[in-house]
Amino acid sequence: MFESYKRSLQDYLVGQKKRRTRLVTKDGRCNIEYGNIKYRKKYLSDFWTTLVESRWRYVILLFIATHTLSWFFFAVMFYWVAYVNGDLYWQNPSPTHVPCSVNVFGLTSSYLLAMETQTGTGYGIRAPNPFCPGAVTIEIIQVVIAVFLNAFMAAIILAKISLPKYRAKTITFSEMAVISPRNDSLCLSIRVANMRKTLMIGSQIYGKLVKTTSTPDGETIILNQVNIDFMVDDGKDNLFFICPLTLYHIIDKNSPFFEMAVDTLNNQDFELVVFLDGTTESTSSSLQVRTSYIPQEIMWGYDFLPIISKSKEGKYKVDFSNFAKVVPVPCDHCSYCFHNISGHHHHRRQSRNAYDNQGFEEIDMSGVSTITKM
Repeated sequence: MFESYKRSLQDYLVGQKKRRTRLVTKDGRCNIEYGNIKYRKKYLSDFWTTLVESRWRYVILLFIATHTLSWFFFAVMFYWVAYVNGDLYWQNPSPTHVPCSVNVFGLTSSYLLAMETQTGTGYGIRAPNPFCPGAVTIEIIQVVIAVFLNAFMAAIILAKISLPKYRAKTITFSEMAVISPRNDSLCLSIRVANMRKTLMIGSQIYGKLVKTTSTPDGETIILNQVNIDFMVDDGKDNLFFICPLTLYHIIDKNSPFFEMAVDTLNNQDFELVVFLDGTTESTSSSLQVRTSYIPQEIMWGYDFLPIISKSKEGKYKVDFSNFAKVVPVPCDHCSYCFHNISGHHHHRRQSRNAYDNQGFEEIDMSGVSTITKM
């Protein structure tokens, strides 16, 4: 039992180390730290973007602080007017004294007046006197500032709610990538799905292989980036993203995966970052979805199980329980063998019949794509 706990702890620590060393996490966040930034004032010059990109806790804190401080500032102003006019209780005003603000005789009542003025609460027992120019002037200034303040904070909250990154969370990638034969080529494949009914317009997918390399001159490039092209059967641009898609990269002589093999893949030091760019149909907002795969998340000699089929009645069916499932397939142990050794193309298989697959749960997609997660 102790050995099993020890093994579990070691696996957990290894997993944590891999997460820390990733450039891009599985959910698309960039794991990079900036230091020695000398021009922090540039953040203030673009304070709108800074506020919109701030965490919700800071936005809520800013919302509370701005309103509370503005109420307190104008409470002090009302208190000062009352002090000048002799309205305060400790000034012992006469019974015939006309106050600048009705029922304002201290700092607390001044604060309540400022809060009621700015929020429009209006309890009916506290108000500026129209015969006092100072109190009327302060009320006008506070109302004007309150309009701008409320509009500004409402715009920030609305902008944060409508950020495209929340729509990006409904785009999901497979946890693992696979390498298997496809259409007489050795391919690296991933699977991506749109969890909403609304389409992604103009979707494009591409990848970057990030690794540390050395130039012939001896220079070490820490984050060297190599383009990785992904495509579906009908091309790589403007994907028809109505249902889950399997995207593949052909491993040929121009591919950085060409020199890798099944027994050397896990010893490689690289990170495959995959990007999906598109525009949401409902809001016309551009977004980018990111994920990454390290060598331990690429399975050589496996292929994804079918996820889409068509019944004899003509209905398209999607089974999301097979989204991340893989199955072993015959495959050469290296891409060099696949392309150069005759007799190694034993991977060709008969085409699968997509009709009446009893393993699928039927989902009607005759009108718009309807995807349910098991």
